[in-house]
Amino acid sequence: MTRVITARGLARTFRARRGRSAQDVTAVAGVDIDVSAGELVGFLGPNGAGKTTTLRMLTTLLAPTAGTATVAGHDLRTDPQGVRRNIGYIGQSGGAGPDCAVRDELELQARLYGLPAAEAAARTGELLDAFDLGDAGTRTVQTLSGGQRRRLDIAMGLVHRPPLLFLDEPSTGLDPQSRANLWEHIRRLHAEHGTTLFLTTHYLDEADALCDRILVIDRGRIVAAGTPDELKRRVSGDLVVVGADSPDVVAGLAADLPGDEPAVDGSTVRFRTPDGAGVLPALLRGMDAVGVAPLSVEVRRPSLDDVFLTLTGRTLREAEADPAETAAEPALGGAR
Repeated sequence: MTRVITARGLARTFRARRGRSAQDVTAVAGVDIDVSAGELVGFLGPNGAGKTTTLRMLTTLLAPTAGTATVAGHDLRTDPQGVRRNIGYIGQSGGAGPDCAVRDELELQARLYGLPAAEAAARTGELLDAFDLGDAGTRTVQTLSGGQRRRLDIAMGLVHRPPLLFLDEPSTGLDPQSRANLWEHIRRLHAEHGTTLFLTTHYLDEADALCDRILVIDRGRIVAAGTPDELKRRVSGDLVVVGADSPDVVAGLAADLPGDEPAVDGSTVRFRTPDGAGVLPALLRGMDAVGVAPLSVEVRRPSLDDVFLTLTGRTLREAEADPAETAAEPALGGAR
């Protein structure tokens, strides 16, 4: 299968000032990335893990300190213009001017990519219809909702029909309904046009819902890669959570079942087992036999947050931002 991204040892170090002194701070510590044509790949990690820095390198907005990469068939270092001509890039802060009319902004973007006036107008019409923005063509960008703005950003990134589209945390700041709507547009773009998509996110549900394959980055290094299901299988079984007035008794019963050693937290007992639904009836029968009634019972399938916890010893939400990326990431504006 054709590779559209191949990166080896890609790294970025910044010079950061600490008081009166300066020191090198590593934001990305040498990552290897392979993305095949037609994939929808998620780059998952906490804020500050190195996601945006990596994306900026792959899109030629930031020069690597070390490593090599080929993007859309062009070498990142020797042919950055070739890379730019063949990718779309959607930054976190968007690229549309707030005072511009939606249709004018899209047509201008098309002209900047070299499309003749008539073709630029036709392409703009196609994108307005495709992203449900037809009624917003004459409105200024600042009057759009958050979801409409993000759809406009994606349309701007697609105006020249690139085979590869980068999206940097596309749904950050959107309400649940707008997020769901945006996800549907991303799915349709991928399914109907075969566009290769590479998106960064720190939302577990977003990565799980959208991505064919996920790369997990933490502290500037890729710590896992695979489909959502493959990553979840790395966690040892289902999590069973039982609340009871006699948790020590429940823990003793659970210790005789297949799985990890039960843990007691207040009135709650937790343990992992290969088949939560299969062991639960036996546990409940045992509790009934000794006269202990359950207050609550829950079986949870492994989640991507469980994967991150297994890999790093902390949950994705608890992960602290790496100051290297915070220092390294000024606002993108509308750069493409």
